[in-house]
Amino acid sequence: MATTYEPISTYTVTGSNLLGSTGVTFSSIPSTYTDLILVYSGKLTAAAITLLRVNGDTASNYSSTIIGGNGSGSATSTKQSGAATQWLSSYGHQNGNQGNIVVHLFNYSNTTTYKTNLFKSNNPGGLGIDEGIGLWRSTAAINSVNIYLDRAEYYLVGSMFTLYGIKAA
Repeated sequence: MATTYEPISTYTVTGSNLLGSTGVTFSSIPSTYTDLILVYSGKLTAAAITLLRVNGDTASNYSSTIIGGNGSGSATSTKQSGAATQWLSSYGHQNGNQGNIVVHLFNYSNTTTYKTNLFKSNNPGGLGIDEGIGLWRSTAAINSVNIYLDRAEYYLVGSMFTLYGIKAA
């Protein structure tokens, strides 16, 4: 069965830099797709970790595991479970370098299962790449997604966020 990506919404930082600890929120997400894909491409003012929260949930319902490497023999792994109030979506981006993150949100509108995600990011400036998985312990359908930074750094002008829906053919 073929699938089709349909852009739901795009946000591009224009005019002035965007405070990363606030980030970008996609809301009123329709439930007409099978999965969602969130794509970020941009630059930061300083090193920061990218976080993801759904439906405004700030309770301890999230778990994430990330593995990464830089091609020089240095490997990293990070795990958060139990008490996390957001998903990790990247171990970190360096300042001024182009970075990309792709997050797949599976079965986001299903109301009988917990929600999972898979993500990949490239971390320029010698940090390499990260890949990981996340779990949100809720059966609620996802109707909003917030992507933001773990500190008050900024997404630079030109940074772009796009939310896609995957529709089964």
